[in-house]
Parts: sequence; C-alpha cells; structure tokens
Amino acid sequence: MNVVAKYMPTILTRSSAVLNSVSHELQQQRGIRVQVRDGNLERALALMQKKMQSSGIERLIRSEQSHHIKNSEKRVLARKARERTVQSQQFSRVLKSLLDKKVRGL
Repeated sequence: MNVVAKYMPTILTRSSAVLNSVSHELQQQRGIRVQVRDGNLERALALMQKKMQSSGIERLIRSEQSHHIKNSEKRVLARKARERTVQSQQFSRVLKSLLDKKVRGL
C-alpha cells in the first residue's frame, strides 16, 4: 500500500502532463481554415483576413507584447482604452434610448 501511495503523485502528474499535451495538440488543430478554390489564392487570403478580423484573432496577435513598453506608454494606452470604453457605453445608451423611442412609436 505504501508503494502505491509513494508513486501516486508521480502517476497523477504524468497523466496530467499527457492530458495537457493532448489538449495543446487539439488547440493547435483549431483555428481558421480557408479553402483555396480554383487556385485563387488572393481570394482565399482575403477571406482568411476577414475571418481573422471577425473572430478577434487579429486583435490578439497585434496586442501580443513582443517588447518592453514604458510606463508612460502604458498610461497612454490605458487612457485610450478607458476613453474607448466610455465612448462605447455612451453609444450603447444612446442607441438603447433611440430603440426604446422607436418601439413606443414616438
């Protein structure tokens, strides 16, 4: 019994490592797939770019940090993000009020 208890953590970590590698392989298989029809590569690339934009992958790739960002730049980026959030909230409020008025028939 002690032998099993002794090796149990090793067995569990190995099995979780195997599961992690399997899930990693599955994640790499996911993604955007585009068919190239009639050898039209330009059309396929345009379609792939459109799919990347709509799914948000392009934004994730762009936002991936590849170098150090100074604190002053971080503050500017944070301020711009806050402004976008506030502007989006204001827009949604205005849109909601317009839709409410339209539903009421005013």
